[in-house]
Amino acid sequence: MGKITKTVRPSLVESAWIWGKVGLLSFGGPTAQIALMHRLIIAERRWLNESQFLNALSFCMLLPGPEAMQLAIYTGWRIHGVLGGLIAGLLFVLPGALIMLGLGFIYVTFGTVGVIGAAFLGLKAAIVVIVLQALIRLAQKSLKKIEQWIIAAIGFVGIFIFALPFPLIIGLSALYGFASISANTKEALSPTAPALPKAQDTIKTVSIWICLWWGPLLALDLIVGAPLLAQIGYFFSKLAVVTFGGAYAVLAYMAQDVVDQLNWLTPTEMMDGLGLAETTPGPLILVTEFVGFLAGFKTGGLIYGIFGAAIALWATFIPCFLWIFAGATYLDWLTQQPRLSGALASIMAAVVGVIANLFTWFALHLFFDKTTTVDLNIAQILVPNFTSLDLQVTSIAIICGWLALWLHVGLFWLLGIAGLAGILSSVITIP
Repeated sequence: MGKITKTVRPSLVESAWIWGKVGLLSFGGPTAQIALMHRLIIAERRWLNESQFLNALSFCMLLPGPEAMQLAIYTGWRIHGVLGGLIAGLLFVLPGALIMLGLGFIYVTFGTVGVIGAAFLGLKAAIVVIVLQALIRLAQKSLKKIEQWIIAAIGFVGIFIFALPFPLIIGLSALYGFASISANTKEALSPTAPALPKAQDTIKTVSIWICLWWGPLLALDLIVGAPLLAQIGYFFSKLAVVTFGGAYAVLAYMAQDVVDQLNWLTPTEMMDGLGLAETTPGPLILVTEFVGFLAGFKTGGLIYGIFGAAIALWATFIPCFLWIFAGATYLDWLTQQPRLSGALASIMAAVVGVIANLFTWFALHLFFDKTTTVDLNIAQILVPNFTSLDLQVTSIAIICGWLALWLHVGLFWLLGIAGLAGILSSVITIP
């Protein structure tokens, strides 16, 4: 058996089917989505090997915007080129976008999502188990040296306790990995290393996607004369460029401006939107669609709300295709450079720590209705109120853990059982 597992190339139809499945089942935010992709694409089908997947994940962590979406686009591109990347990216986000639009309509009409919310709560309990499985696998694959375990631990403590900025953790990890490899190291450089991509090809790709990105927004502003829709596009385009660190970094930046500066949503509406995004499939950043929908709906009714949602989606996700199609061609070249390869390895170790932080944060907020942040000046520790333990969702998670870890139940059945358990729990009261 070789060091790198042999990969399997699927047909375009099979690939599209799996990406549709990922789009429908990717509940629980970026950590859960990465875990789901790893399970369906790496563990079960070997479309990429572990090294390719981890290098791609490290690369996407360095980019602004939702890293899970970008990882999907990269994987599709890696297998079937630009068409594969387009299919992967669109199918990753469209199912959740359609569901979010439907929930937005229910929200403005009835103010509640009823049994749907109960089912999604059960699904989140299953996602905790899936994320834990993926975290263990990623740690086993990427933490091979003692210093990598230390980097992962520092990454976890740095973000969970000291609230250090995500880009700072990744940047310091990359700097350490780069510096730890001797400048004279040659053994990591393959004699068949790919050539550096042509600059003119990159410029052409960037030009095409910038026109696709900004053309509709400028048309809305300068030709159609729809200032609110243009403002929605400009705002979320700015977010797509300046927010590093994935969906959680975007949400922290966006929530304040949407409520306090732009007055598009009230604080309650913003929290409701975050709750819907947490419990729907697709990227967590689909909350931008909810914001665009509500802002448009308040201004011009349902049709205007649909346009607001569409513009928010466009401005949020079109840049993801730009970053990947322009930058992915450099990844193989980068990973063949000893020092850059060392930097990526250290980044991946830090990413394991960051994913462990997101898993811990997600689990604490899911299992406990109340949490408290203990402020120790230089450190902030999230502590659950143990009396607020949610017995329903905890019971569902335990059942899902038993099904997944001991009985090895398939993903479809696991999520189906969890969703049904969530609905049943909504009508059963545990004293």
